[in-house]
Amino acid sequence: LPMAFRDMNARRHIGLQELSTLASAGRTLLGPMKSWKFIVDESTNQSTLICSAVRLIGSLDLTSAAGQLLNETIQAQNKEFKTGMSTLLFLVGAWSNTILECLQQNVPVSAIVSVMSEGLNSCCERVQCLQVSIHDVNRELCSSSIRPDAFKSETCQIGCDSLLNPQIFMYFQKDISAPEETIPINSCSRQGDDCGFKKCLVPPLASFGSVASLVKPAGDRRASVISGSGAIASSCNKHKLTHSRYFSTPGKSRFSNQQGTSQGYLSEQSAHPCKCYGLGHLAMALSHGNQTSMKLLQSIIEYQRERAECSGSSQFNVAEIVTCCLLTLPESCSCVSPGFVTLVLPEQAAVIKHFEDKPLRILLMDGDLTEQYRHLGFNRPYNVRTILEYPGRQEGRAEDLWLSCALGTLTSFEVNLVLVKGNVCENLMERCIANHILVIGSVSRDVMCAFGEATSAQPVTYLTQLNPSCVGSGAQVELWKASDGRAVDLGELVPVRIKARGIPLLTAVLTTTVASKMQLIEDQFWTLVYRLHHALNEQKVFLGGGAVELLCLSHVQRLAEEPLQPANKNSVKGFHSPWLAASVTEYKSVVLQALASGWKQYLSVVMCNTAKASSELEASTSVEHHLKKASDYGSPSAYILKEFRRGGLLRGVSGPFSDHGESLKVYDNITAKTEAWRRALDLVLLVLQTDAEIITGPKRNELLNSHASSQFMFL
Repeated sequence: LPMAFRDMNARRHIGLQELSTLASAGRTLLGPMKSWKFIVDESTNQSTLICSAVRLIGSLDLTSAAGQLLNETIQAQNKEFKTGMSTLLFLVGAWSNTILECLQQNVPVSAIVSVMSEGLNSCCERVQCLQVSIHDVNRELCSSSIRPDAFKSETCQIGCDSLLNPQIFMYFQKDISAPEETIPINSCSRQGDDCGFKKCLVPPLASFGSVASLVKPAGDRRASVISGSGAIASSCNKHKLTHSRYFSTPGKSRFSNQQGTSQGYLSEQSAHPCKCYGLGHLAMALSHGNQTSMKLLQSIIEYQRERAECSGSSQFNVAEIVTCCLLTLPESCSCVSPGFVTLVLPEQAAVIKHFEDKPLRILLMDGDLTEQYRHLGFNRPYNVRTILEYPGRQEGRAEDLWLSCALGTLTSFEVNLVLVKGNVCENLMERCIANHILVIGSVSRDVMCAFGEATSAQPVTYLTQLNPSCVGSGAQVELWKASDGRAVDLGELVPVRIKARGIPLLTAVLTTTVASKMQLIEDQFWTLVYRLHHALNEQKVFLGGGAVELLCLSHVQRLAEEPLQPANKNSVKGFHSPWLAASVTEYKSVVLQALASGWKQYLSVVMCNTAKASSELEASTSVEHHLKKASDYGSPSAYILKEFRRGGLLRGVSGPFSDHGESLKVYDNITAKTEAWRRALDLVLLVLQTDAEIITGPKRNELLNSHASSQFMFL
């Protein structure tokens, strides 16, 4: 009976099989050189190009319980870190397969759960030796880029830009892949913030950055202190590269209650070998080969550095970054634009032309601007049913009255611009356009906060709450112009730029002529932004390119090869029967080999996806070769570190920038990676135990009377 039951058990673990099948769809999304996928909507026949596990799982029809759990796990990883989802998805599939193999070898579920959990915990502790501080990363990357003739010219200093100066505006909207040229800028004025510009020749990669130190102040786990202000060197790298000339540091929001923000403080400059003080090198190393997003991010962080130098502000905020997606324009038009760039209707564009170069009075609406909107928590009186709110009037007149009152309120306070967090009534929108009032809906909370601080506007929930102190001033609006200075008309929508004096908002304008590619470009950009954000928060990063996974594989295999030890009293206490403790010891090697198999599959697939191996068999052979050399070296971590530094780890998987002539070292976030591992294993073990409980149910009475009853869990 036990053998027959175990055979049935191995066949009927439907949940693990479903996880394996779903995860197999994302194998090509692993590693820096992803193979994109087209997702086709059967209802509209429209296709979307994706490269992330979040978009893939969200596009699948997940009707099973295991599929729903997988989706929730990936969404949780995405919500917290915005990175690591592809790793999570792959390991879910790999470990599901290896656990199924363990079940076929009659390994008890309790032993699988116990040994795999302990094995992963041991791995997380072991790989701590591959953590590197941001200061060391920048120093190494910066020094490795130095050439003997790298500093024939003096360092040139770039000051802050003026949001209202056309020359400066064009300077920051310059195509990020443009060749080096002299930018003739004589002065800079921020309407109260004076900062001088110097003429300087800025090569494309003049300011790969380096941070001197990161120290967390006591009492604030989220804060990071950054030493080094980021002066730009005129000639930092002899290589002919195509990256942006602008670099600096994103950090935490000044609004401490906002999710996903980090805070950094910029202090005095410190000496570095190549006189680069920003985070350009780190952004490049975290980009994993995504050069387009890297250039945009480097432009953003350099702008933030210059603004901090001029205004005296020391805060860097991820919430100050927004995106605007423009179709029909080539990808070379992507740029970073100060202020808030958004899309409006052509009718609203006519209103904007009327307002150009004029200071506007701005109103912030924290909710929907509709007649039916009620704030969260609003409750009507109980036991009262409203038959007609306005006796003697027709039902259609109620909305007309609200429209008249709303428009009258806006005009009485001379409001020109309204930013609404939620939806906007179409009829009110039309009336506002006729009265030269610009209303923009679906504005994010971060944008509302930024304009509130810059214009002194206070958000209101209803127009009836409006008073003179709630209306801000000093906002400006204009048609957004491309890098060549021409306004852009996309047909149905028109891009506009809203700005205010001293507002820190920066918009990454993402462009492409392929509609199905737009979402992919935006996802890639935000992934890189949050990688750098998490790196600043943690002050350190993992060695990338498979180094951490290779050490995990080596460590787990070493544990599996250790001689069996008899179960001690402490281990017995954790189980309901001595047999369970003994089974953990007996099957420890088999389960640990299954855990190691997941790491080995991970490394093999990454090598195949990056074209470093023609097949998984060749990749597996290469991984085994590294494992043997690491074992012979005496210290696997020392061997991996040596190979990583010379760029030979996994035959150059760590170098996605092959056009640079040498392998560029890449790094990974620490918490995001380890949490992806834990979430993947927790999900697989949860489905495993749930399957086991469901399977044993029908045979409960028969198994209770058998001699193998101690091997099973009963409800």
